Amino acid sequence: MRKGFLPFSPPLIGEEEIAEVVDTLRSGWLTTGPKTARFEREFAQYVGAPQALAVNSATAGLHLALEAIGVGPGDHVITPVYTFTACAEVIRYLGADPVFVDIERATFNIDPQRIERALTSRTRAILPVHLGGQACDMEPIVALARENGVKIIEDAAHALPTVYKARMVGTIGDATVFSFYVTKTLATGEGGMVTTASDEMAKRMKVMRLHGIDRDVWDRYTADKPNWYYEVVAPGFKYNMSDLMAAIGIHQLKNIDRFQKRREEIARRYTEAFSGLPLRTPHVARPEDTHSWHLYVIQLELEKIKLTRNQFIERMADAGIGTSVHFIPLHLHPYWRDRYSLKPEDFPVALDCYQRAVSLPIYPKMTDDDVERVITAVRQILS
Repeated sequence: MRKGFLPFSPPLIGEEEIAEVVDTLRSGWLTTGPKTARFEREFAQYVGAPQALAVNSATAGLHLALEAIGVGPGDHVITPVYTFTACAEVIRYLGADPVFVDIERATFNIDPQRIERALTSRTRAILPVHLGGQACDMEPIVALARENGVKIIEDAAHALPTVYKARMVGTIGDATVFSFYVTKTLATGEGGMVTTASDEMAKRMKVMRLHGIDRDVWDRYTADKPNWYYEVVAPGFKYNMSDLMAAIGIHQLKNIDRFQKRREEIARRYTEAFSGLPLRTPHVARPEDTHSWHLYVIQLELEKIKLTRNQFIERMADAGIGTSVHFIPLHLHPYWRDRYSLKPEDFPVALDCYQRAVSLPIYPKMTDDDVERVITAVRQILS
C-alpha cells in the first residue's frame, strides 16, 4: 500500500502563529491595526528597506506600485511572458499595455537583452519577476532603466529571502512586491508587502490602499481625543491587510531564514540525486547569492524519454506525489493571445521551457522521508 498523498506545497504554521492569532481575536482589533504596523516595521528592518506597506495580496501591491509611478493609458510596461497573469493584468487595470519579452533559458528569468530591444518612448516601467526565488540579473536592468528614465517595479512574489550580489531583493528597484499567499516562503494565507525607498511612492500607496482616504482607521480611532474626521483625496482601492494576517506574518518572518535553509537543503539533495537522469536541474546563476528556493523546477529532456511532460505528472500523482507547472506562458492564454495577436512561436524560449517544466515539492514541512519519496519516484519514472 502506498503512503498518503504528498501535497505540492502546504504551509508550515507553528504554535507561535496560532497564539498570535488568538491574541488578535481577543484584542478586538481584527482589521488593519497594531499587528499590521508591527509586521510592516519588522519586515522593513529585515529586508533593509526604508518603507514597507502591507497589502491584501501581491497583485494589489503591484497595482499600487504602478499607479504610484503614474502608469496610465498609452503607457508600456515591460514584463516577462513567463510569469503569472497578475503581472500583466495590473498593467491593464491602469489602461496601459504589457510588452512581453522572452526569458533566459537557464534561469527562466527575464532576458535583459530583450528588455533593451523592447524599450520605446512609451515605456514607463520594467517589471522583472524573480522566478522561483532566484534573482534576475538586476545590474543591466537597473542600468537600462536609468539610461531610459523608466522605473523598476520588481515582482518578488517568490523571492523572500533572496539576495542579489550582496543586496537583498526589496532594496534594488523603485518598489518591490512580495507575496504571502499560502504556498509562498512566508505564508499568511493571503497578503503581500511593498517595499520602497521613495517617501513619495510610499505616501501615495498608503493613501490608495484604503479608498484614497488621507488617514487610516488605526490613526483615527486610537487618538487620545475623538478624531473621526478624514478626507478622501483620490479614488482609491480596498487593499489593506488585516491584523489577523499580520499576526501570522510576524512569526513567519522570524522563521524565514530557517525555512530558507531547509528549502536549500532539499534543493541540494534533489540536484545530487537527479544527476545522470534525463532532466535538467535548476541552474543557479550566482552561487554567492541567496536563492529562496520557493520553486524547484526540473526540465525534462523529452528527446531522451518516452513520456510526455503531462504523462510524467500523471505518473508522479500515481506515486502519491503532487507536482505543478510554473508557468503557462501568458501568450498561450486566450486573453493575452487574442488581445495582442500573439503566436506560440513568438516566444520560443518560454514555450520550450514550459513544455519541459515540472515543479517538484519543496517546502520546510517536508521530512527527509518525504524528500526520498520524491527522489525515488522521479528516478523510477525516468529509468
